[in-house]
Amino acid sequence: MKINTSRKSGFTLVEIMIVVAIIGLLAAIAIPNFVRARTQSQKNACINNLRQIDGAVQQWALENKAAPTASPGFTDISAYLKNSVICPMGGTTFADSYTINGVTNKPTCKKDSVNHILPPDTTG
Repeated sequence: MKINTSRKSGFTLVEIMIVVAIIGLLAAIAIPNFVRARTQSQKNACINNLRQIDGAVQQWALENKAAPTASPGFTDISAYLKNSVICPMGGTTFADSYTINGVTNKPTCKKDSVNHILPPDTTG
């Protein structure tokens, strides 16, 4: 006499729930870190853009013997910028991303003027 025992392989509901809980826990840890890293990356890219703008303004001022009170426009400094410079936080053009504040003052970001600022100059 043969006894037919059928063994179906598969996962139980408890096993599936444990896997889903582990994936949810990992996502809860990873998503805030991803958002924080993206924000920091945007901030660093914007500060680097501000450095490029400031360097372009200073170079324009030296080449044109401009007064410290001169205020160049984007068309004046665009030749000194290699690529289009827009804020990564949602800027679409230079005009809605940055403000040029003259030769002696640092340029500012229009999207986040609190966190996206150039550090003060250091003298060595």
